[in-house]
Amino acid sequence: MPSDEIVEESATPAPAKKSRKKLIIIGAAAGVLLLGGGGGAAMMMSGGSAKAEASAEGGHGEEAAAEESGEGEGHGEGEGKEAFVDVPAMVVNLRSPDGAARFLKVHFMLVPGPKGTVESVKEKLPLILDAYQPFLRELRPEDLAGSAAVFRIKEEMLSRATQSVGAGMVKDVLIQDLVQQ
Repeated sequence: MPSDEIVEESATPAPAKKSRKKLIIIGAAAGVLLLGGGGGAAMMMSGGSAKAEASAEGGHGEEAAAEESGEGEGHGEGEGKEAFVDVPAMVVNLRSPDGAARFLKVHFMLVPGPKGTVESVKEKLPLILDAYQPFLRELRPEDLAGSAAVFRIKEEMLSRATQSVGAGMVKDVLIQDLVQQ
């Protein structure tokens, strides 16, 4: 009988050690996440003011403030300012499984890349729009549902613009309106 008691006593402490180790590991992971999240939030919060201070120290003054507030964009004059090509709104038929008439209205802007200028992108705009037509017409109403839909459409439009006019001509596609009717 004494051997039975020893077996029971030795079996009890082992699970207690495992659960204690789990608690330590979970606590350490939570601490790391908390510190990392706090550090990331602090960097995000101080990032905007540090950027403004660095611009002001660089001697740019009002130009840097105008760039940060969004003023002065789209003119294409001067260095450091982004230029945009405003594309008129496009309306296309959507492919619907029930045969009902569905339309998509898209208004977007193109940002010229390092190899492109506003004028060169405007010259190539018919090629870009021609590349967009088949893609937009094949969209279904389900493709436009959800928060990731705009991101997927934007990435596909950027990819098709790059394929049609070459790498470096278009840096980004900015979707202004995306309305399904």
